Amino acid sequence: MPRTEHDLDTVLVTDREHWLEGPPHELFRAIRSSGCPVHWSSRITEYPTEAGFWSVTTADDILTVSRDWETYSSELGGITAVTEGFPLELMRAMFIGMDPPKHDRIKALFQRAFTPRRIADHEDEIRQIVCEVLDRVEGREVIDLVEDVAQPAVSRVIGSFMGIPPEDDAAWAALMNSTLGAGDPDLNPEGVGAVMDKGIPEVFERCMKLVAARREQPTDDLTSVLVHAEVDGQKLEDHEIVMGFFLLVAAGNDSTKATYCSAMHALIEHPDQRDLLLEDPSRIPGAVEEALRMFPAFAHFRRTATRDCVLHGQEIKAGEKVVLWYPSSNRDETRYEDPDRFDVLRNPEHQAFGAGGRHFCLGTALARLELRILIEETLARFPQADLCGPLTWVESPFISQIKTMPVRLRPAGG
Repeated sequence: MPRTEHDLDTVLVTDREHWLEGPPHELFRAIRSSGCPVHWSSRITEYPTEAGFWSVTTADDILTVSRDWETYSSELGGITAVTEGFPLELMRAMFIGMDPPKHDRIKALFQRAFTPRRIADHEDEIRQIVCEVLDRVEGREVIDLVEDVAQPAVSRVIGSFMGIPPEDDAAWAALMNSTLGAGDPDLNPEGVGAVMDKGIPEVFERCMKLVAARREQPTDDLTSVLVHAEVDGQKLEDHEIVMGFFLLVAAGNDSTKATYCSAMHALIEHPDQRDLLLEDPSRIPGAVEEALRMFPAFAHFRRTATRDCVLHGQEIKAGEKVVLWYPSSNRDETRYEDPDRFDVLRNPEHQAFGAGGRHFCLGTALARLELRILIEETLARFPQADLCGPLTWVESPFISQIKTMPVRLRPAGG
């Protein structure tokens, strides 16, 4: 159970005990209401060599940090609260781990492919992928919504953008799951060290095969964009290509999968809300926004203070970690009435894709389209689907997602 507000002087936000059943909303609520919503964790229990960090828990403060890259750097110290076991050089090779001007130049390479208009052109293709995945579970009484629907659907969508052959989807999904969920004992039974010892080398090996093929014969996929891109007249180095590829595949695999499964769980748990969507499917885009608010796929990203500064009355020293907690800001009582209530008619603004600034999520339009199609097609086929066993969550203060979700299918008319 999360510790109470009386323990806030000593509580360590990233401790595993707080994350066994998803984000610790009670703990974040206590921090937000403490009068000191920029909270200090003095250490990280599982990583004794890691320095402590500041937790930013309100929407306004996260917005402030997100818009001020000169004070709060993504490049200086890494993008996660824990950096042990993942070299800073590799984090900095992804544009999410860069500051301007290089960040802006690299991100711009992909911007045109992810505009709402360009993404809308892929709707028929994405719907076909989702329908083919749902076809495969037709006739089964019980499925795991994560393994049988969410994972194969999102893997094929991002795979189609990147030029990954369909037969490699499962291998890439396993790599992304084990790398992003590094501390989870099921996703990484060999321990966190296996990420660098085995996972990242396999990422490089698999990706460089695709890179070699694109160098020999360019295509119109995003891997080819990375291979042939030039920034200031220079092509990207191999590790920059691989980590750019890794970022896009990781985000494409994990973000939509996480929010879709949490959304379906919420709809099953709140049949009155599901009925609203069944009565009028045009409400589904609004329901997507509510799901994104309540169930952001990534629990945090981190910045590093470049200079001494003050945030919400707290003095932060140069070099200290500043961690932005989106499950907290998206339930900020100053922004949302009854923020823990799932309301598909709310249609809220939120920070699931970041809080503005240069690091606002590149794949926003794609995620929204995938989520809409996944929910539309799942509800159309299985409007009375129900849970038939306990959920498990990835044990991670970084990715916020359901790991297993057993569902009994009750198709329309069944």
